[in-house]
Amino acid sequence: MNARFQPVGPEHVRAARKEDLRLITGQGRFTADVHYEGELHLHVVRSMVPHGRITRLNLDAVRRAPGVVAVYTASDVQAWGLQAIPNAFAAQGMGGAAQQVNRMPVLAQDRVLFVGQPIAVVVAESALAAEDAAGLAEVDIDPLPAVASVEAARAEGAQQLHESAEGNVSVHFEAGDAQAAEAAFARAAHVSHLRIHSQRLMGVPLEPRAVVVCHDEASGVTRVHSPNQGVHGMLGHLSTVTGIALEHLQVDTQDVGGSFGVRIGPFSEHAVMVMASRQLKRPLRWVATRSEVFLSDWHGRALTLNGSIALDAQGKILALRYHDQVDLGAYNAYMSSFIGTRNLSVTMGGVYQVPALYMRSDLVYTNTTPVSAYRGAGRPDIAFAIERLVDHAAHEHGFDPIALRRLNFIPPQAFPYKTANGTVYDRCEFDRVLTRALEVSDYAGFAQRKARAQAHGKLRGIGLASYLEASGAGNAPKDQVQGHLRADGCLAVIGVTGASGQGHETSFSQIIERELGLPAHLVLYQAGTLESKKLVGNGTGGSRTLYGAGSAILSLAQRLKEQVQALRAELGLHPTVDHWPQWLASLTPPQLARLQAMGEASSGSTFPNGCHVAEIEIDPATGVTEVVQYWAIDDLGKVISPDLVRGQVHGGVVQGWGQAFCEQVVYDEQGQLLTGSLMDYAMPRLGHMPNIRNETIEVATDLNALGSKGVGESGCTGSLPAISNAMMDALRQFGVQAMDMPFTPAKVWAAINPEGS
Repeated sequence: MNARFQPVGPEHVRAARKEDLRLITGQGRFTADVHYEGELHLHVVRSMVPHGRITRLNLDAVRRAPGVVAVYTASDVQAWGLQAIPNAFAAQGMGGAAQQVNRMPVLAQDRVLFVGQPIAVVVAESALAAEDAAGLAEVDIDPLPAVASVEAARAEGAQQLHESAEGNVSVHFEAGDAQAAEAAFARAAHVSHLRIHSQRLMGVPLEPRAVVVCHDEASGVTRVHSPNQGVHGMLGHLSTVTGIALEHLQVDTQDVGGSFGVRIGPFSEHAVMVMASRQLKRPLRWVATRSEVFLSDWHGRALTLNGSIALDAQGKILALRYHDQVDLGAYNAYMSSFIGTRNLSVTMGGVYQVPALYMRSDLVYTNTTPVSAYRGAGRPDIAFAIERLVDHAAHEHGFDPIALRRLNFIPPQAFPYKTANGTVYDRCEFDRVLTRALEVSDYAGFAQRKARAQAHGKLRGIGLASYLEASGAGNAPKDQVQGHLRADGCLAVIGVTGASGQGHETSFSQIIERELGLPAHLVLYQAGTLESKKLVGNGTGGSRTLYGAGSAILSLAQRLKEQVQALRAELGLHPTVDHWPQWLASLTPPQLARLQAMGEASSGSTFPNGCHVAEIEIDPATGVTEVVQYWAIDDLGKVISPDLVRGQVHGGVVQGWGQAFCEQVVYDEQGQLLTGSLMDYAMPRLGHMPNIRNETIEVATDLNALGSKGVGESGCTGSLPAISNAMMDALRQFGVQAMDMPFTPAKVWAAINPEGS
């Protein structure tokens, strides 16, 4: 056998993360790996019509099919008393008007509003039996006019999707000061406008959605296994939907194969399976096909920002103004309203001193799959808009893009800095980060590289973005973890926050090792257990886990350290522990019982920021674009694990590359999904991106005990505007000022060859 491909055993593997060895050797435990004896299988009958009235639903043949145990429809949902799928946030509209929130029913009864909406559920002895039986369903739907885009939904005379939402608008939201912005624009020497479209995307986590449910008749507890971003959130929402008391529900989560926003709240399958398991007194299983993922998982992005910037004669920014159109899809999904309102507005000044800010957002219903959180959940979109606006204004009015940024940066001495819309940034050094990005990217040498590319018949462009985003504080007032030292030398830690690929087991163990001295491999972290239910805390999301739950981990380590030192002093021993396993094994049970503690911490929102530089090369003959160099310089506060930071930044940048060049959910005018598989929905592949070079500049925050700012969403926040600005730099010679993503070869070629020749 070729030595290059010799099998490698676990004993030879040095994993950068504690999780890696388990995951790469196939020992991970995902929801689909959970099995119960006698389990039944679920299949969902979904609408094939984007909008229509259900006039006939005949399931007699389904019920008679081999292996079918039960069939459930909206009438069963009503009998069970199930509530609609929750919405986590309702925005206050203009003039104090309440948002019109229309939540998705668990199963459609009279009307369907998007292709893929659940209508009925088939339960059978096998997955194939359930699927075959579902194919016998006779569903007649009288089509109604469909509005598959915001433009169609807002057009005069458009079909009304919800009675309460006039003009298909859920809410007209505003933030900032409209009068101050208007006055600033009136006195401006230079004004620029730009339409920025952030297309609809799919999360496409590696692990499809899955649910396994088992009801224990003796205890009355229904156990739900499902990938999620926080057991507390999933537990609470399931209780709300089903009406089952929290003490009679348990959510278990182990490994999660990616989230990207679709794991935050429950779906129809969760609710039906909980009730069906209790009724049938048997375990139930459902694992989505990839086609179902495209149809029914919440989509992301789907918004258009019409931005304007006002400058004085010297280039000082006087105001930023936005009018946004946000596509909600057919219903208010879990995070949909939050994205198009709070998350867009909280950092709408970016890294700049802007005296006047104003935003208006119209959140609009369409006959498409509901839209919810997707990596960054609105924050990359506003950073993208700001940095495109600044670059566009610089070129339009004859300013140097670098000098314009430096002129308007919030200086270090101004922090903590309160923006015009009331957001308070804690500590940042934007000019320092920009300077380093220019150095490592050899920005000054770009002209030579461009000339060499031109000599080879290629177009070359460079773009940068000085981004800032707000990482989330979470809904719970604090984060708690519980830990105890064991006789086998290990520290067992229970928390609320589970991971979906970020490496929490590694980073939490490193915090404990640095503070307590206990080797990281002796730290065993678990979340999503029965014990987790007793703790207060937030799930993972909003780039908050490390500094939120991590600060609680630090608190735990500090308390255990005090206990260990006190015990060793009583025993007449040196306060440090050189051989943890041996020492712990020597303790009596009462002594060992003293070495347990709870750690807890509260933390506020932080503001990760950075400067990303992208250099691209276009083949004008084909329109094919290559990112030839990429640099990411990020201020993420104190870095606990450089390897994890690198992985998160790289992953985010590649996700941004995907949006920039290939990813896009497409519906036809009638609301039929055209990108319903990985044959139709293009995603980045190995080799699409160059080696991403990243550095961190640590400007510690005072808002949490670790001094960290979050990292999970910084990569895609910086990459979208950096890549887009590079594209415009290369295409500006052809009169191109703006172009909607994705920058496909056909679109780029057409921009270079407007006459089609």
